[in-house]
Parts: sequence; C-alpha cells; structure tokens
Amino acid sequence: MKPPDVKLSDGVKIPSVGLGLWQVKDEAEFRAAFTAALAAGYTHFDSAQAYENEQFLGRCWAESGWQREDVWLTTKVRTETIAVGGTRWSIGRSLERLQTDYVDLLLLHFPVTIARKRAWKELEKAKAEGSAKSIGVSNYTIKHLEEMKSYAAEMPAVNQVELHVFLQQPELLEYCCEHNIVVEAYSPLAHGRKMGNPTIIAVAQKHHKTYAQIMLRWCVQNRAVVLPKSITPSRIKQNIEIFDFELDDEDMHRLAQLDQNLRTCWDPTHVP
Repeated sequence: MKPPDVKLSDGVKIPSVGLGLWQVKDEAEFRAAFTAALAAGYTHFDSAQAYENEQFLGRCWAESGWQREDVWLTTKVRTETIAVGGTRWSIGRSLERLQTDYVDLLLLHFPVTIARKRAWKELEKAKAEGSAKSIGVSNYTIKHLEEMKSYAAEMPAVNQVELHVFLQQPELLEYCCEHNIVVEAYSPLAHGRKMGNPTIIAVAQKHHKTYAQIMLRWCVQNRAVVLPKSITPSRIKQNIEIFDFELDDEDMHRLAQLDQNLRTCWDPTHVP
C-alpha cells in the first residue's frame, strides 16, 4: 500500500514515510539502501548537510531514471553554517551536490542561538526564489516556535524532531497541530535502544506485525511523518508496510504509558 501524502500549510503534499539517511556515509551502502527503498515504494529521502551524503543522494536519484518531480528530497542547513551566517551560500552548494535546482523541503537543523532569526529569513528568500518548495525547522521546541512569530513572514511548514513511543512530546505535538505545522519524526525507533518492551511485543503479536512496525505506526497515528533509517533491504521494506493495519484505542492507551522522555539525540530544550 502506497503511503498517503500529508498536506502542508503551504499546500504542498509530502509523503508520510521517508527514508532517513543519517550516518549512511558509505556510497555502496547508500546505493543499496536507495535502490531497496525505491523498490519498496519510497519516494521521500531525508538528508542533511551534516550527514555528508547529499552527493550520494544526488547521484542516486539522477541515475535512477525517475523524474525530479516524482522524488521528494529534503536537506537541512547544518548547525555550524547557521552559526557563522553561511546559510545562503550553503543552500547553493547543497543543490549542486543533490543535482537539482530545488529541494522539496529545506530545514534549519537546530535552533542556533541568535543566528536562527537571520537563517530563517534566508530560507524564506530561498523559497521565494524557488530553491525550496517548502521550508521548516528541526529540533525546535514550543519556545523557539513562539519566538518565530516575532520575525517570521512565513511560519515553518514542518518541525522535524526526535519522536517515538519513549519520547512522545505530547505538548509539542498538540502545539504543532494547532498551528498547522507538520511534525516529522526522526529516530522513530529510538536507535534500537529499547527493542524488548513487553507492551510493544504484545501489540505486535496482536496485529501480526514487527516490533518496529508498531513503533512507526504509533508515530503515524499521532499525525507525524515518519523517517525510519535503515540500510537493510528487508527492514527498509518492512518499515513502509504500516498502512494495512491500525492501532486501536486500547493499543494507543497502552503505548501512551511508555513515555519516558528518552532522548537518544540532541536535547534542544535548554537552548535559549
């Protein structure tokens, strides 16, 4: 079953599942994962300047035979670049590496203190000029999003954050929903840190699904676009096969009890 699209505030439709590409720095592994993803039904690929693999993604999609409009490419401006005021210049370099004249989604990777305001204005310009179809942020808290109201001509269409059953962030999810900001869930499997939870095992057995599929389905039913990362073809395929079943109210209630505020990546909550 093809993943449904999610409509962003700017009217653009984003595929609800994307392949996360963090830490995939070997080109042979990257190509194998990309090929497996296309075969499994993915069209959405999530990269970043900091991942140092934009050039692999550019070569892979360009050689795939697919039309540019049929592939969704996301990249993010790296933290160090934001800090030194190099956002504008870096966007052009990303487009060169990605072998395209636009990205579907361009994000600021982190709410860098002081520099984030200027960087956001550069993203707005990039969108106005056609270098990005949609723009957004990553790792922004409610505080950072509220601050944006004072300087943003356009609020972000997306906020990409760590989200999984062990880090549920209900207040942030609700805030983004109320403000028409789509949440993208990175690290939705918590980097495999807790792959033996008996509740998830029981729910997986009930639905005849894998442990990972339950974690991903939880994200989707919380209105998030999900970005599982894998380089294993069988898992890449399994990770997109989450639309032929639904967690019921009892399942969602049981899974809601698993929130531990477990962060496996950055913690932006203390960034002023």
